[in-house]
Amino acid sequence: MSGIFFTGPPSEILLAWSQQKFTLALTDSIMDEYRRVARRLARAYPGVEAGPVLDLVIRQSEFVIPVALAEPVCADPTDDKFFACALAVEGAMIISGDRHLLTRKGAHGISVMTPRVFLDGYLVQ
Repeated sequence: MSGIFFTGPPSEILLAWSQQKFTLALTDSIMDEYRRVARRLARAYPGVEAGPVLDLVIRQSEFVIPVALAEPVCADPTDDKFFACALAVEGAMIISGDRHLLTRKGAHGISVMTPRVFLDGYLVQ
C-alpha cells in the first residue's frame, strides 16, 4: 500500500509489478487488509486515489488459498496471513517494512525482506 501513497522503493516495486517483472500472490484476507489500509491512508492523503490500483491488484494478482499454520509465526498474529499466503506459493518471498514480519525472516523457509533489499537484490539489473 505504501507504493500507492509514497515514493521510493515501494512505488518502484509497484511499478515493476505493473510491468509484470514478478507475480503478486494474495489471499482474500490480505486483500481485505489492503483495502482497510488504503481507506485509512486516503483520509490522511485525500489527493491520492487508491481505487484504480486496488482494482488492478485484484485483476492481475494470483489469488491463492492460504496454508493453515500449525502455530503462530509472528508476534502480531494478524501478520501470519502473509506467511500462510507465501507457503501456498512455491518460491515465494514476503516484501515488507513491517518489523513483525522482518524479525521472522526464514521462518518456514520464507525469505522476508525490506522493499529496498528486494529492489536492489532482485529488480535492479
